[in-house]
Amino acid sequence: MIDHNLALNVLKIKAKEQVYTLLSGNNLSKLHGEGYDLSEIREYQMGDDVRKINWMITAKMGKPYIKELHANRELSVVVSALMDGSLYFGHTNAKQHKIAEVIALLGYASSHDGDIFTAISYTQKSVDFLPPTKEIYNIDGFVDDIYSADLLNSSISYSDGIEETFRRVLKPSLIFIVGDFLQEVDLSLLAQKHEVIAIIIRDRAEDDPQKLGEVILQDPTNSRETTTYFGQKSMDRYLSRLKKHDESLMREFSQQKIRYIKIYTDEDSVGRLVSLFE
Repeated sequence: MIDHNLALNVLKIKAKEQVYTLLSGNNLSKLHGEGYDLSEIREYQMGDDVRKINWMITAKMGKPYIKELHANRELSVVVSALMDGSLYFGHTNAKQHKIAEVIALLGYASSHDGDIFTAISYTQKSVDFLPPTKEIYNIDGFVDDIYSADLLNSSISYSDGIEETFRRVLKPSLIFIVGDFLQEVDLSLLAQKHEVIAIIIRDRAEDDPQKLGEVILQDPTNSRETTTYFGQKSMDRYLSRLKKHDESLMREFSQQKIRYIKIYTDEDSVGRLVSLFE
């Protein structure tokens, strides 16, 4: 228990230090909305608010154009963590702890910039909801719960988690969906209303496995054991299926204009997150 608490406290202290030294003054994003900071001028699309039509540009171009403005208001940042037993890989739940670190970084950065932070964790047992806040101690408490959640032998549906997030987030927001994305997911429901970013957390050995020979594999979502020989052929089959899955995932993100990033458990999270907004 002491080691667990120590590791958690080190994670939070490191995350705060990184936020205040590396992210100072850098906003995570800007939403489109009513304001005075010009974002872009683009051609009118079906469903756009006709009140945004710029008639001078429309007259010059011969077809309707609208002006999008950055919102002159605080940003609503939401993190939705989709978590089950698949976050256990090998003998550790390092993916779960990496998710806790990412949420801490995003939460502290939001608080530092004066933005509103909301968080949701969707597990088989419960849906935990952190109401909109700017307070560090509220974010700390949520990070504690993410880090310590008992996920072994549990399984969730990403679709149900996305629908739950959609129901709970009412105002247009910057939504980070965090998980290992080892199952199919459709984020189009959220993308219709919000700016969505997918953060894929993986163990490096998942994407680059090693030949193990004869082993007993245990499914962390249901404890089922399988005795198998994991040699070159097994590894090739696994990699082929994973590649096909990930390519489908990236295609879906591209079609929905959803930004995404993959963070491995042994990587520097803050550096990877900063690269999203450069």
